[in-house]
Amino acid sequence: MKVIASSLRKGSVVDMDGKLYVVLSAENIHPGKGTPVTQLNMRRISDGVKISERYRTTETVERAIVDDRPHTFLYQDAEGFHFMNPESYDQLVAPADIIGDAAPYLTDGCTVTLSTHDGVPIAIELPRLATFEVMETEPSVKGQTASSSYKPAVLSNGLRTMIPPYIGPGTRIVVLTEDGSYQERAKD
Repeated sequence: MKVIASSLRKGSVVDMDGKLYVVLSAENIHPGKGTPVTQLNMRRISDGVKISERYRTTETVERAIVDDRPHTFLYQDAEGFHFMNPESYDQLVAPADIIGDAAPYLTDGCTVTLSTHDGVPIAIELPRLATFEVMETEPSVKGQTASSSYKPAVLSNGLRTMIPPYIGPGTRIVVLTEDGSYQERAKD
């Protein structure tokens, strides 16, 4: 099915010349003068080759027919990342190159949208927000009240992010899975 290039997002799968590509990043560029364009960075699913394409925002692209279903993350081992379909209890194994930089956000029992084509996992879409515990951070400096001042922290999933000065170790925070940035203190 044809879709407008500007509607593609990270994780979308497109069919170009009979080969499937997963979109790694999509950026709409609006220059001051000229036609707006969509810059797509994609990875060919069959062999992992990365390409970059530019489309006018009104151009259409062939979107591949993929099966997007919620799956529950179970565990990771040498084979890859194991997921279970909560409806049929079928298990799928996704290789590490499909998961990519989403790996630190996968926690036991978290639900993700797994895209499959002919029963083979080809892309993953994380929930927008995830909750993690702050493991270590610098102590806050007294009198540092500027709202734009943030301090580095290491989270329970091993990622580093910047947090407000009033948050200390042991506090659970919500981060945006797109870039790992701090959103708010967890309400649990």
